[in-house]
Amino acid sequence: MEFTFDTVYDQKAMTALAHVLRKTVRHKHSRRSHLFGWLAMALGLWLSWPFGEDGLTLSARTIFTWLVLLVLLATLLWEDRLNGFIALKRTLPGLTRAHTVFGLEGYHSTTDVGSSDFPYDKILMLAETKEYFAFIFGKSHAQVYDKSSLSGGTVEEFRRFIEEKTGKVTQKLG
Repeated sequence: MEFTFDTVYDQKAMTALAHVLRKTVRHKHSRRSHLFGWLAMALGLWLSWPFGEDGLTLSARTIFTWLVLLVLLATLLWEDRLNGFIALKRTLPGLTRAHTVFGLEGYHSTTDVGSSDFPYDKILMLAETKEYFAFIFGKSHAQVYDKSSLSGGTVEEFRRFIEEKTGKVTQKLG
């Protein structure tokens, strides 16, 4: 049995990739960062609250602090999109489309730049979102595969196949 995927590495795919990395190999660091970010938000709001003895007093410092807090809030809420955007900008030309064929011994990926063979034993973790399968190789390295482009079998058949080949269990993420 041979499975194939045609994946486009666009903003959607890179956001999913960032999400998968944050929820798996980076989850402890991410949790600490989010805790620190929310505490900084609360402290910043408390310390910059404009009510004083004379009533409401807005200063340039208060407005600047609130702008900084707004940027922090946006970063906390849209972290995966931001990381996906940065990763997409750093992607080399010709690597935004991949045709990947999964065989018995490994898988072969072809892009506009060239082709590569990957053995299954190099995959550290498997993850799955609603729209993608993800193979995680380290804290900064992963690949996603668009489920809608799967041919050669069903999503369930591919999941069983890849779990058997890697010896890993797929983590399902929201």
